[in-house]
Amino acid sequence: MVWLLSVLYLLCHGLALVLLPAHAQTLSFCFLIGAPLLAAAACLHRSRGSAAVVGWAALAVGMLLWAGGMAVNMYQEVGLGNADATPGISMLLYVLYGVPLTFAMAHPRHAPWFLSVIDGAMALLLGYLFFVYTFSFATATDASEAGVDSLRLMFDIENLFIAGFALLRYLASDDTSRRGFFRALALFAGVYLVMAAYINHVATDASFGGLGDLLIDVPFLLLAALTWRRAPAAPRGVSRRLALGVRAGSPLILAISLLVVSALLVRAHPALAVAGFAFATLGSGLRSVLMQVRSLEQQDRLDVLARLDGLTGLANRRQFDQALQREWNRSRRDGQGMALLMVDIDHFKALNDRFGHPVGDRCLQAVASALAECATRGSDLVTRYGGEEFAVVVAMPRDGAVALAERMRLAVEHLQLPSADPVLPVTVSVGVGWVLRVDGGDAGALVATSDAALYDAKHHGRNQIAERELQR
Repeated sequence: MVWLLSVLYLLCHGLALVLLPAHAQTLSFCFLIGAPLLAAAACLHRSRGSAAVVGWAALAVGMLLWAGGMAVNMYQEVGLGNADATPGISMLLYVLYGVPLTFAMAHPRHAPWFLSVIDGAMALLLGYLFFVYTFSFATATDASEAGVDSLRLMFDIENLFIAGFALLRYLASDDTSRRGFFRALALFAGVYLVMAAYINHVATDASFGGLGDLLIDVPFLLLAALTWRRAPAAPRGVSRRLALGVRAGSPLILAISLLVVSALLVRAHPALAVAGFAFATLGSGLRSVLMQVRSLEQQDRLDVLARLDGLTGLANRRQFDQALQREWNRSRRDGQGMALLMVDIDHFKALNDRFGHPVGDRCLQAVASALAECATRGSDLVTRYGGEEFAVVVAMPRDGAVALAERMRLAVEHLQLPSADPVLPVTVSVGVGWVLRVDGGDAGALVATSDAALYDAKHHGRNQIAERELQR
């Protein structure tokens, strides 16, 4: 249906030119302004609820700028009756249409605000440099033939740049929503490149109001049709390394654009060109530093999460294994002993069955907090070993470990948490495994000894402590 409407739009444009030749120019301008406006409306419609909302919104702004350039042409030729002049304002708007498109290709998804500020500043500077370059060859109402040729060269560079990078972003995109956006942008930019090259280098003497104007409609109607359909982008196997590389390098698109336009200004405005070079370099460098800092912060948070249990906030099994081996090696070097406490909540399955898992989770959190408060020495580590079982790595001899175990047992009992037994509170059993002197062997043997001690405590009635010495 959308494609049919696009064809009907072209047909109506052509019929208006053929059937109403006396008003052909005015009518053609109306159609030429209407096509990018339709594309802008389709992009804004697509942006609602899309993960690529920034891209679609930027593309809509680009379409509005292009429509503004055509409106200035209409005012110049129809309103003022000056068909021979080439207004610099319209040329500027045709160039500026590419700035939001460049921003959309360069700006990453879910970028923090400070990166958006840097990208926005670079895009604004790029627009200003385009402004200066355009009015180096044109006035607000006219441009010389040599000026028009220079501006055509800039159009060619810009169009090639947008089409090439849009295609690269599409081919390297592994995200469905972003892939759909870059597919639409790449197709539009490719067709627009061909259309603009034909208009600027082949049909240079053609005036508005001829059948050749239908070619100008095509890329905008194509974009409107591609955008309005909301057809999902077909899945495609993309190298993860390629996808990450292009995504990481995409912010350089703005910097490269600034460098290219600054190079065009070197002769006419050397100071401004140097400023453009400097801003592109510093902006890109600052952006890279901020991204690196953000990446390191995220890595730190991930490292913390990788060592902690998500429910209780205690160290997890991975950190327990590392701490136990570290303490075992230290005790062996120093010729000292150590201990390991295995703590298990009594009748926890029955508690879960009676009250439900949310109450069970709160019980685990309360017990974990009580155990952690008892371990006041910096060398002691309380961990969630698994399920309702906790492990405590203790860098102290047997007497101190047993005393700590008793404090933990009493601390949990004093919480008076509801248990499966309607009379008794939640309690724990503690197994203390200890070794008088670490001479070698494997730390896993101490875990087995502590487990055996915990079994003894459970077997003899629960809510008590049992101990075993590691036999060498």
